[in-house]
Amino acid sequence: MVVTVFGEPVSLRPTEGFVHLQFRRFAGCPVCNLHLRTIVERHDELVAAGVHEVVVFHSPADELRKHATGLPFALVADPDKTLYREWGVESGRRALLNLAVWPVIARSVVAGIRRRDRMPALSQPGGRLGLPADFLIAPGGAVVASKRGTHAYDQWSVDEILEHASTLV
Repeated sequence: MVVTVFGEPVSLRPTEGFVHLQFRRFAGCPVCNLHLRTIVERHDELVAAGVHEVVVFHSPADELRKHATGLPFALVADPDKTLYREWGVESGRRALLNLAVWPVIARSVVAGIRRRDRMPALSQPGGRLGLPADFLIAPGGAVVASKRGTHAYDQWSVDEILEHASTLV
């Protein structure tokens, strides 16, 4: 059981359907926001497929709440990175040093400016070098699929999430 930034308990052991547990970086991260926009845009498809989104950031809850407007899924603050360690999710310079991520960083910053997204805090208690990770959890709590990113924008697409869920039904 985890608790959202709004104090709501969320089980990571679904009784039906799946939990897509995703680990992002910090509140307001432009790269994370770019990815989460795709989740928001196709959230109805995920719900129809029985996928419940739980997104973890290594930011304090008060900071994460500032960026939560319009997000239709559970947001969990983990500033001490307790869940990150428990799930084996890493940080490292390769999060930003991989050349594949630089065009995405530029695109995400421009998109954030156009949308007038709230800028991230200058100081990030958990750092800026987190790597993304995705886990699909089946009823009862078994992890049935996972991906640990090799750079800041290396995570499952919505299509990949839906494909995993459909092959496991």
